[in-house]
Amino acid sequence: MPFNWRSALLLLLLCGFALAARADGPGDDPIARAVFPPDLVMKHSQEINLDERQRAAIKEEVQKMQAKATNAQFDLQGESQKLVRLLQARPADETAVLAQVDKVLALERQVKRTQILLLVRIKNLLTEAQQAKLSELRAKG
Repeated sequence: MPFNWRSALLLLLLCGFALAARADGPGDDPIARAVFPPDLVMKHSQEINLDERQRAAIKEEVQKMQAKATNAQFDLQGESQKLVRLLQARPADETAVLAQVDKVLALERQVKRTQILLLVRIKNLLTEAQQAKLSELRAKG
């Protein structure tokens, strides 16, 4: 069976978004345990006594992140397609492939950085008591 570059690239991209997914279910991930994804905060907004100022600020941060992530995903898709074309060449130009890989990885880094920034900003909007309660609620499932 021939190697499917598109499937491999898709797998690579999905792995790039693993950090955000782990934030929903932290398991043994110390980074995920230290932050709170927006859906968890909103799901338990009443239990943690989230006020309107906090709710509005979280909503604004999520909207900003979504706009950045959407732009980055479009850019990532375009750069990934270029990488696939370079990899399909016979022979493949190693220098061009590595340069394109650097572009793809830079975009993936940008997406991850934006995701972490969102999680940090949400955490900083919450009081210590709210964070403690969210940790407790997350542990319960």
